[in-house]
Amino acid sequence: MFAAMVSTNRATVGGFFLAGRSMVWWPIGASLFASNIGSGHFVGIAGTAAAAGIAIGGFEWNVSGNVVTMPEYLKKRFGGQRIRIYLSVLSLFLYVFTKISADMFSGAIFINQALGLNIYLAVVLLLSITALYTVTGGLAAVIYTDTLQTIIMVVGSFILMGYAFNQVGGYENFQERYMMAMPTQTGVNISKRCYTPRPDSFHIFRDAVTGDLPWPGLVFGLTVQATWYWCTDQVIVQRCLSAKSLSHVKAGCILCGYLKLLPMFVMVFPGMISRILYPDEVACVDPDECQMYCGASVGCTNIAYPKLVVDLMPNGLRGLMLSVMMASLMSSLTSIFNSASTLFTMDIYTKIRSSASEKELMIAGRVFILVLIGVSIAWIPVVQSAQSGQLFDYIQSITSYLTPPIAATFMLAIFCKRVNEPGVFYGLMIGLAIGLSRMIAEFAYGTGSCVAPTNCPEIICGVHYLYFSIILFCISCLVILTISLMTKPIEDKHLYRLCWKLRNHTEERLDLEIDDWTENEESDYMDIEDPTEEPGCCKKAVLNFCGLEKSNAPALSAEEQAELQRKLTDTSEKPLWRNVVNANGIILLCVCVFFHGFYG
Repeated sequence: MFAAMVSTNRATVGGFFLAGRSMVWWPIGASLFASNIGSGHFVGIAGTAAAAGIAIGGFEWNVSGNVVTMPEYLKKRFGGQRIRIYLSVLSLFLYVFTKISADMFSGAIFINQALGLNIYLAVVLLLSITALYTVTGGLAAVIYTDTLQTIIMVVGSFILMGYAFNQVGGYENFQERYMMAMPTQTGVNISKRCYTPRPDSFHIFRDAVTGDLPWPGLVFGLTVQATWYWCTDQVIVQRCLSAKSLSHVKAGCILCGYLKLLPMFVMVFPGMISRILYPDEVACVDPDECQMYCGASVGCTNIAYPKLVVDLMPNGLRGLMLSVMMASLMSSLTSIFNSASTLFTMDIYTKIRSSASEKELMIAGRVFILVLIGVSIAWIPVVQSAQSGQLFDYIQSITSYLTPPIAATFMLAIFCKRVNEPGVFYGLMIGLAIGLSRMIAEFAYGTGSCVAPTNCPEIICGVHYLYFSIILFCISCLVILTISLMTKPIEDKHLYRLCWKLRNHTEERLDLEIDDWTENEESDYMDIEDPTEEPGCCKKAVLNFCGLEKSNAPALSAEEQAELQRKLTDTSEKPLWRNVVNANGIILLCVCVFFHGFYG
């Protein structure tokens, strides 16, 4: 972290939020993986695997505009303010509902199972440490820390996987014993299907009607979610924008793709083994028994991975796995805090304070991180009381209700230059209304469980959330295209390098509107102090620690600024590395197809 603090210019927006756009491929790939794999994955994926088998593993397999945030891209693409502000606000809400809340809840489960510490004390401590190097280091510190924590996660998870398979006697015994892993206390008048492992537990592709994760939803519905997350989510895109070249972006994404092959083996299988070893706790079905074991009457599958760590591993390795879980939690939270700070500062605060200096923007971003921490801590009781039987299903369902219109917007913005601002705005609004109607209904009626089904009307809640995602995506696309074709198109001179058809045009692009905030043309640095005054030792130390120090670098000439701008927007690649990266992409695709076929 210290190296990142001193090696990047944290006193500029580009340095703090995009790591100076100087990152190479391997820390980008590691950071993408670590940002995606938080404690919610260890707890949620393992828990869902314990309940329903390997299908959840399918979820894991499956720059030129010169922008800093994705809403800023849409501002340049369509003009106007309402789309950019709406997406920024929605993204911040999604962070709270699906990312921060899930990570905090899963981290709390693990801490409670492993250490028995007070949940709130542990959470406050973790958040404080997390915020410390997010506030002080910016994105570079986050990425370098992610790289180290990725190594810890992978090594620790493989060790636990080895111990788990050793306990069940290998893969063949694992398959046989899982199908017989049922609790001894099954209660009264509880259907056998509620505690018997699914017959298709070892298949990814399941029946389109009766499957808990139907194969059309897994193929097409999950693609919609993946488009939103991996192509438009600020946490992911910000890491790609920090790369020094397009080849490094592609190589980092491919490295992350290889790493994403691992969760099936280090999370899904151990979660299923936990059900074999501890069927009464992990597979409990009687509400009273579940309440006694984990404090949740709807089920205890979420404790599958923590239970395995606490009861199976020896003391030294148990400490290693604790560090893995805490590392993944902190890694995910640092990514969220940094990206949320970027969204707030660049897309919301600049509307409130249009004349804000760069110093003010940097301070506002850091203060917002602290505010987000306060909101996160206050949200913990809500998450505890609102937990459903399977954490990962909660995350994916909320994502399915709110993100398909965003995925439709970005896809059409890039590949269809005919779409315009009115079409996109009303497509987003109608999509939001439809998604909220489903989400609010589920919260009002409850998702229920096998033992106590929900009373939500079938017409509202009867459609699987992955199918709902497909339907909502199609409706959003239809609305966007229809309204766009009925209204005035955007001229090409405003779209150079912002859509696929015009991506290689070198002409100067004319923005539809003057942006609300641009960097000071005379200097990329902040005037922290009056030039005639030298700050005291204490104040200088604080400024240096928070990245608000005044830079002594010479001002760039007009020619140097033009060359820097050209490098930042350059998407060219060296032929050799382009071919190497593309070949690895094809290999990765073949490996994914093989795994889907093998476990299908």
